[in-house]
Amino acid sequence: MTALSPELRLWDPPVTYRIGVAMGVHANPYSGELLRAIRAAAAQAGCDVVLADTSDTASEEAAVVRELRADLVDGVLLVPSAGGEAVVNGLVRMGVPTVLVDRVAARNDVDQVGTENVHAVASLVRHLTSRRHRKIGLVSGDEGLEVSRERVRGYRLGLEQAGLRFNHELVACGFSDSGGATRATAKLLDGWPSPTALVVADESMLVGVQYEAHRRGIRIGSELAVVGYGDMDWARRVSPAVTTLVQPVADLGRRAVQLLMSRMADPDRPPESVWLTPKFLHGASCGC
Repeated sequence: MTALSPELRLWDPPVTYRIGVAMGVHANPYSGELLRAIRAAAAQAGCDVVLADTSDTASEEAAVVRELRADLVDGVLLVPSAGGEAVVNGLVRMGVPTVLVDRVAARNDVDQVGTENVHAVASLVRHLTSRRHRKIGLVSGDEGLEVSRERVRGYRLGLEQAGLRFNHELVACGFSDSGGATRATAKLLDGWPSPTALVVADESMLVGVQYEAHRRGIRIGSELAVVGYGDMDWARRVSPAVTTLVQPVADLGRRAVQLLMSRMADPDRPPESVWLTPKFLHGASCGC
């Protein structure tokens, strides 16, 4: 009879791959949910996860990706920061199995999974025009992110579909944070023409928009329509609840792991880009 070593833990499945996850842990309200989904999908596939916090900056991203490579991970899931193209270029050049997650890039040489932006934001604009809004402003995100540029294109497409002319005076960059969104909202409300409705390009900026409207005594929903892109628990609890497009965050995490597993199993297959559809969540902030 063969005796088993007491160090051998029978309940642990064998680790197939070690996956490095590089992301800004506190960059977005949904970062925790995304990481949990990645960990769960990796565990189901028998993979170990090594987390590296990029602090959502290009310099820190480059440093932690180097550390992950030194730690001999088999592949990398990367939520890229603005200006981090050099990091992605390096991973692709070295042949490191890589999947860009959430913040996709305008390139076809790397696997990526994200949420559809252009037609989704266009649908938000159309929702507002169906309420007879004609002066619709946009609080756009960090211009260094392809996701932000796609959502601007979606805004412009929605205006075009409604027969409205694009006016650059109705667009202000909120730099994907609450402080920037506060300043952008103030600029739009002080400008001419003053918008009757605002599209907020990501959830990180909704707090800033809400703050500035309340500071001015503007009632959201009745005096200023607000719609946004992203899912925040508080946005469903405030009055009025915020009309938003909800990203399928758990599906993003699961699909990212699946893509990376496929890439590691077959390094020569063509790169794949996967676009998931956000869900329209209707609140009263749009005035209906």
